[in-house]
Amino acid sequence: MLTLGIDLAAEAKGTALTQIRWSKDQAEIVQLQLGVEDEVIVQYALDSEKIGIDCALGWPTDFVQFLNAHSANDPEAKPSGDIDWRRRLSFRDTDRQVRAITGRWPLSVATDRLGMTALRCAGLQAKLRQAGIPIDRSGLGRVVEIYPGASLRLWGFDTAGYRTEQSARSRLLAELESQVPWLKLGEFRPLLESSTDAFDSLVACLATRAAALGLATLPEPEQLEKARAEGWIALPKGNLSDLL
Repeated sequence: MLTLGIDLAAEAKGTALTQIRWSKDQAEIVQLQLGVEDEVIVQYALDSEKIGIDCALGWPTDFVQFLNAHSANDPEAKPSGDIDWRRRLSFRDTDRQVRAITGRWPLSVATDRLGMTALRCAGLQAKLRQAGIPIDRSGLGRVVEIYPGASLRLWGFDTAGYRTEQSARSRLLAELESQVPWLKLGEFRPLLESSTDAFDSLVACLATRAAALGLATLPEPEQLEKARAEGWIALPKGNLSDLL
């Protein structure tokens, strides 16, 4: 099995991908790239059985409905503007589940700085679809939404400082190698230490494997319709060692 993890940014600069080949006794990084354009992502996605993207795949349906009504000057639309209403429009069902499980809110795709990246992600989804990869934002198909920081914490790792300090990433890589010696970083270890984007794409690739094995959260039947519109963050369940 090949899994692909993508740490997506609004532009190629800041975007990284990791591809891992899984066998019965090891998981080997076969590709790690920085500064990745959409066309390169599509190229590697075509060979991958599961594709994980660190970005919201959609917007809250209540937010979309509000924008449509507001744009049309719908007289029946009576937004209260209060904090409870704003919070309802700001977050997706999956964001609320992440908050319930981890104690932390993900960034709001509707109201926070994630928006520009999410617009790029919408374009990427269209390109993947055009290349023959169906898009099911609930995560039940080949493409799944991933949250690297939360994945690390759920696997029991201390993530303090890893996004800003190389020493923290070096510590985490050493802990990863200790816990799962079957993970072969090879020549890519220095890049994983020096680049937050590369490191997040590795974690995204591992979390994608969890989703591929059914070891990640899925929407309940009553949440599925919304998840297919809004996206669904697949949080890993169990231990990192369960991936092989």
